[in-house]
Amino acid sequence: MDFVMEHEPAVRLGSFFGILLLMAIWEHLAPRRRPTVARSVRWFGNLSLVAINTIVLRAVFPIVAVGLALLAEERSWGLLNNVMLPHWFAILLAVLVLDMAIYLQHVMFHAIPMFWRLHMVHHTDLDFDVTTGVRFHTIEIILSMCIKMAVVMMLGPPAMAVVIFEVVLNGTSLFNHGNVRLPINLDRYLRLLVVTPDMHRVHHSVVAHETNSNFGFNLPWWDRIFGTYRDQPAAGHDGMTIGLTQYRDPKVERLYWMLVLPFVAKVGSYAINRRPHRPT
Repeated sequence: MDFVMEHEPAVRLGSFFGILLLMAIWEHLAPRRRPTVARSVRWFGNLSLVAINTIVLRAVFPIVAVGLALLAEERSWGLLNNVMLPHWFAILLAVLVLDMAIYLQHVMFHAIPMFWRLHMVHHTDLDFDVTTGVRFHTIEIILSMCIKMAVVMMLGPPAMAVVIFEVVLNGTSLFNHGNVRLPINLDRYLRLLVVTPDMHRVHHSVVAHETNSNFGFNLPWWDRIFGTYRDQPAAGHDGMTIGLTQYRDPKVERLYWMLVLPFVAKVGSYAINRRPHRPT
């Protein structure tokens, strides 16, 4: 634990690139769907965007969530810093609360049109693979960090819980966006514990009521608890179309287009509160 805390940036970076590499190899050996856009174009845009986001985060925030958790512990800020709990239980509880917060944040980014404009960058990807898991607009990343830090301030989680959550969030986002094939029976049981690629792929369907389902990144339980779980896409995983109906031009994979999209976007009917009806 001491080693992890002392080398937290290296641990996070190493786990990110390690999982990215493993998922890329898995996608090559056992792809779930055939790509519709050249991988070189998509990967350059998506990975360039995550590089920009990383640089901007470091420039904007003097400390990030882990540093804030340490500061909160030192100054007794937040709920968990003011109640007596076993350390292991405080870590477990904090990871669960942080994960639910990310689920609720995701729902919010679909529900509020201004936020949906930002989040559309993630959904306009015409294919679905490991790099989709890091394709988020820079402003969305900044807002997400602000929300995460607010939760840390109110909750007062152990710093180790924040490290665990960050590593798991990055890893599961890469995993559940993977264009990988899992045996059906394995997927059925695995999605009881973690969001699987087949479960999350439904969320990237062009069909609006499928887009507005399966919001979880780490744990699949929140979708089941809050009624946003959808088992399979209506057209099946091989027949479904990825992306948004109003953006089918391959230019959506270009970095410059991703950066300007929120300011010129056609919102369409995807935001939750703009759906014409809820299918039965």
